[in-house]
Amino acid sequence: MAADSKFILDLTTVLGTSAVGGYLANRLRQPVLLGYLASGLIVGPYGLKWLSDVETVNALAAIGVAFLLFALGVEFSIAELKRVKDIALKGSLLQIGGTIGLVALCSSILGWVESIPQAIFLGAILSLSSTAVVLKTLTERGETNTLHGQVMLAILIVQDLALGLMLAILPALSEPENLLFSLFAAILKATVFFSFAFALGKWVIPGLIRNIAQTESGELFLLSTIALCLGVALITAKLGLSIEMGAFVAGLMISEIDYADQALSKILPLRDTFASVFFASIGMLIDPQALLENFGTILGLVVMVMLGKAIVILPIVLKFGYSFKTAVIASLGLNQIGEFSFVLALVAQKAGFLTQEKYLLLLGTTAITLVLTPIGLKWSPKIADWLGQQPLLSGYLNRFRSVQEISVPETLRDRVVVAGYGRVGQVVVNILRDRGYPVLVIENSEAAIKKLRQEGIPYIFGDGDSELVLEKAHLELAKALAIALPDPASTRLLLKRALEFAPQLDVVARSHENSEIDLLTQLGAWEVVQPEFEAALEMGAHMLATLGENPDAIGEMVQTLRKNRYSRVRSDAIVEVRPKDLTEITQELNNEWIAIKSTSPLIDKTLAEADIRNLTGVTVMAIRRGDSVRYYPSATTQLQADDTVLVVGEPEEIAAFHDLTSGRCVIGEGYNRWMTLTEESPLVGLQRGDLESEYDVILQALRRQGKLYRQVEESVKFLAEDCLLLSGIRDRVEGVEKLAQH
Repeated sequence: MAADSKFILDLTTVLGTSAVGGYLANRLRQPVLLGYLASGLIVGPYGLKWLSDVETVNALAAIGVAFLLFALGVEFSIAELKRVKDIALKGSLLQIGGTIGLVALCSSILGWVESIPQAIFLGAILSLSSTAVVLKTLTERGETNTLHGQVMLAILIVQDLALGLMLAILPALSEPENLLFSLFAAILKATVFFSFAFALGKWVIPGLIRNIAQTESGELFLLSTIALCLGVALITAKLGLSIEMGAFVAGLMISEIDYADQALSKILPLRDTFASVFFASIGMLIDPQALLENFGTILGLVVMVMLGKAIVILPIVLKFGYSFKTAVIASLGLNQIGEFSFVLALVAQKAGFLTQEKYLLLLGTTAITLVLTPIGLKWSPKIADWLGQQPLLSGYLNRFRSVQEISVPETLRDRVVVAGYGRVGQVVVNILRDRGYPVLVIENSEAAIKKLRQEGIPYIFGDGDSELVLEKAHLELAKALAIALPDPASTRLLLKRALEFAPQLDVVARSHENSEIDLLTQLGAWEVVQPEFEAALEMGAHMLATLGENPDAIGEMVQTLRKNRYSRVRSDAIVEVRPKDLTEITQELNNEWIAIKSTSPLIDKTLAEADIRNLTGVTVMAIRRGDSVRYYPSATTQLQADDTVLVVGEPEEIAAFHDLTSGRCVIGEGYNRWMTLTEESPLVGLQRGDLESEYDVILQALRRQGKLYRQVEESVKFLAEDCLLLSGIRDRVEGVEKLAQH
């Protein structure tokens, strides 16, 4: 009984401290597995020494690894892999091979390894990236369905699949004198096992699982799933292959049957529980003293690993025809060491390929790269844009930023531009085409482009938030823009840039979360649609009609709710804006806090009266007044002396706002209006002085190819597709607008 009590105490200690460590890591916005590692370090033999039976904990950790790989096998989807199969298969193999080759070369030159097999094993360990951390970060940022998200997840899927092969083949390197024979035997053994498992998965397992499911016993289904996972894992162990590979294959055996989701849902709690024990057991092996003594070396390894993997991944992604920005985001998102590298590292240590000292260095390096991954993904778009603007690189990089494929009609006038051709975008396009309206689609998925080609729909292949793509789309000639992108960050950036090309453009945008409704409206969208609320409105309208309500009254109510941004049906009512959230959002755009001095001509004007977006292009996101901050201020908000406003916009737009607040830019009296010049307009070829004297209006600003010009020289002649901001008496401005669109 005493032994049982010790086991229960040890298990409770591991699980309890892992829960605390995971919670603290989550609150610090770090991967929870780092909390598990830290908890293991604290209670382990190098920490407080609270555990009396580390071997038993390690046995439970092995079950955790088995469940991790089993769940990975169940989640593996051939259909998802096919969507980006080229970069997934060829690109991943190039990435794994390139990383192994680079690591083997560098480690051999620097003397970190004593043999080629050791170098290969080390390269294999470093070639894997973290599926858990990358997927969690992409999910939190709403980027799992973006192009760079698909590229990263495709590479990660093949990396995880390659882990099974590595676990089967790499241990054979421990016998260098019989290397070829050992490799051949390992490959043959793995091939026979995979073939046998495939046959079972196709003809035996589905029927067995179906019969068990028909009992409608949740306990029996769970026990059968566990038995399948651990049973196949033990078979591979008996064959001399790894338990981990067996668990992964067990998952694959049921991944394509109807009950795969049910099996996964049953096993996930066990996976998460025992996985925390696994990562805690890894933490128990960490010697803090050794880490402190080698901290400089670890930091150097972090730089080398993250920079080296990024250098390997970047050209591979570019090679497969993706944009430079996508390649940078993918390379900075996949340049960490993955959690499954721990599995390989343990195998390497048991096989004598890793010493305890090198193992500890690898653990420290891995932990730091995992911490830096969310930061790298967050800043990667900015880094890509910055690199693209460097004089020495821009000429070379522009070839990767250009529009990859374009199929547009001869005239783009009065078309509706739809950004994104996923489920939402396809419905929008079909509705417009059924009513006879011309459309132009912006899409960066090759699968979607194939559909557009087959249906004869005009398209541009490229990133919707790319300035080059928007320039090709000629938004200044468009009737409206519908943004149906799956990525919140790209949606915000596209909305801002679209209004730079066409300030008066009617834009409707899809919101992904409640908090984005106010944000996108503030940035200039005429209407923001939240799919969940729209579904609720339709259900509510149907119920009211069933209860006998007047159809006109129902329609009026629905329109009122939409006009008020769903405010009466939102659980958050007026959304509580967290300063940190707004700060993170505005980091994607140029932003600045600007003080309104007591001498500013904006004092006592409402935002509507000041017409700030029209006159400068910036958007006011918040106003700080004393100790309080008003987020997403309405058009009726009045500016006061000593207010500080947060604005977002391009550098020249923010500079224009500085001029406006200081009085260097005169606020146009009366009516302000942006207008686009057509090729036939009599205004084409005129100069500023001619326009102002002949039509008695004032030219406040000019936009040409999305760039804002506040000071327009007299010698500059107006061109077709220029956007002019004119102010003056309403009738005169509207008269000029008719000439502009002649």
